[in-house]
Amino acid sequence: MTGRIDTAQPLLEVADLTIAFGAFKAVKGVSFHVNAGEILGIVGESGSGKSLTCRALMGILPRLANATGSVRLAGDNLLDLTEAKWCALRGSEIGMIFQNPASHLDPLRRIGAQVAAPMKRHLGLSQRAAEERTVRLLEDVGIRDAAKRARSYPHEFSGGMKQRAMIAAAIGCNPKLLIADEPTTALDVTVQSRILKLLRDLNRDRGLSVILISHDLAAVAATCTRVIVMRNGEIVEEGATADVISRPQHEYTKLLLASQPNDWSKASADPSPSLAAPLLSVEKLGVSFAGKGSIFSSREARAPFRALEGIDLQIAPGETVGVVGESGSGKSTLARAIVRQIQPSAGRVRFDGEDIHKLQGGALLAFRRRVQMVFQNPYDSLNPRMTARDAVAEPIWRHGLADRRTALARADALLDSVELAATLRERRPRQLSGGQCQRVGLARALALEPELLIADEITSALDVTTQAQILELLKRLQRERQLALFYISHDLGVVNSICQRVYVFKTGRIVESGPVSQVLSRPQDPYTQELIGSITHLKTAAEQEHAHASR
Repeated sequence: MTGRIDTAQPLLEVADLTIAFGAFKAVKGVSFHVNAGEILGIVGESGSGKSLTCRALMGILPRLANATGSVRLAGDNLLDLTEAKWCALRGSEIGMIFQNPASHLDPLRRIGAQVAAPMKRHLGLSQRAAEERTVRLLEDVGIRDAAKRARSYPHEFSGGMKQRAMIAAAIGCNPKLLIADEPTTALDVTVQSRILKLLRDLNRDRGLSVILISHDLAAVAATCTRVIVMRNGEIVEEGATADVISRPQHEYTKLLLASQPNDWSKASADPSPSLAAPLLSVEKLGVSFAGKGSIFSSREARAPFRALEGIDLQIAPGETVGVVGESGSGKSTLARAIVRQIQPSAGRVRFDGEDIHKLQGGALLAFRRRVQMVFQNPYDSLNPRMTARDAVAEPIWRHGLADRRTALARADALLDSVELAATLRERRPRQLSGGQCQRVGLARALALEPELLIADEITSALDVTTQAQILELLKRLQRERQLALFYISHDLGVVNSICQRVYVFKTGRIVESGPVSQVLSRPQDPYTQELIGSITHLKTAAEQEHAHASR
């Protein structure tokens, strides 16, 4: 934690900030300050105005947005700046880390070049000096073999690695204020712990002021000295972190705290079904990708990369099985192999006793109906031109299960089952929140009445209240439809609350497996122990912050 801060000279002062889109006010008269050398947390549900408020601090509001009030950095009102002055300010005085790094990295430029670019522009570093500093920054944010990975393109990085590269780019010019918009959303707990520690270290060693936007109250409790709670564009509660978490005053703050998933006492009590006749069986599965080197490259560069090796696992009808592990451990590669998006290099996948990679024609089409997948980012997996209703109806009529009119009626029933309001069904993805989009993606996956549902990090980008709603929804749908659920996540609290068995992945191998209660309470493998040790529990974090504040 950071020490006590002198509040006499706030670095940033926001007064009566209102952001409107025509007659609709998305942010309503928000006022707060950030002290020099302070970490301020902002929490709230999707659509509460957190990110929009911070975009105003960077001068990157949507074109139709109108901001009034004042935002003063070291005394200057930023809302009065010209675009040329904003360009000079961004990166040098204020840095920002975005929630979805894939949307903010140029797919045609190497990672190292993108991290180095702001340092060359704002600090005037030479090419060589910028490259050397880039490697150090990538190492600081936990990217292994940084000199080599700096030459990679964004598509060669996992989601967590892209986020780490964004963090490196944001801190490269030593800004006075760093705005971190859900910076650990896509990261596993070990990397999340390192990133939060990195933010605290930067705050302590460089006096960097930080605004941390997060739906993870435990992360905020472990990192921030003060916290602001937002809802419907307004601040409903603010104060010292320990006070807000230990003694919340507003009913919405109490709801946020009650929705936290990392309470081990809420573990699933359902007995694990018998595995005598598994629905899905993965046997000695291996997946390799070709080396990226040319014929002139070293043998090491041309060697195949083994993403998975010797994977054995089973899922019974109606069972919920979790897979956890750090970013790049092979979790999503396994999911893609199960749905036949990639070809394994060894082993086999059997579904209902049949080798799925031998299926052809009608048998393959039937398999694709019986196994469906819900993806991490619903905005990327839904057609941006389709309404929610059409997106759910499309697979029904495309598979010849009904005509279009009947398919639309079924889509309405499915959207009812995932609790998406009727008023939202003619909207397109960009007009929906993340939680609403995820409900559409879930309804679409259920449209073909699958027997196995693969959920790949489906709640990682959602605020805690929406996350809790989606998890309860999954449990209900599973009971009603007797679904087998294969749940991939980096959040051990979520896996603990929804899964009966769990597999722990590291570098393409299973290092531990068993009942959730056993693996999470009595881990045997050192890596599993490290994962569990990296979790910040809300109560513990609040107690630590309270102890620090009382010194």
